[in-house]
Amino acid sequence: MAAIEQEDNGKKGRFIIYENEEFAGEMTYTWAGTKKFIIDHTGVEKKFGGQGFGRRLVMAGVEYARKNNLKIIPLCPYAKSRFDRDKSIGDVLA
Repeated sequence: MAAIEQEDNGKKGRFIIYENEEFAGEMTYTWAGTKKFIIDHTGVEKKFGGQGFGRRLVMAGVEYARKNNLKIIPLCPYAKSRFDRDKSIGDVLA
C-alpha cells in the first residue's frame, strides 16, 4: 500500500511516495511567496512506473493547496501535463 508524506522547510518542500516502506518517488516544490508554490520536479523510480504514483503525488499537492488556500505554478513538465489534461484541478492554478 502506497503512503505519501510531506516535508517542508519554509523555502522548499516535497511530497514523497513509498510503496511498502520503499522510496518510490517524489514531487518537489519551491515556495513563491506565502500563497503560491512552484512544482519543479516529479519523478517516480523505474520499478514503480506505470502505477499512477506521479498522478498521486500531483494530487497530494493539489489537495494541500486546496486545504490551505494556496495556488500552484506547475513548471515541471509532468505536473503541467496533469493540469492540462484534468480541468477539475484548475481551481488551484496560479
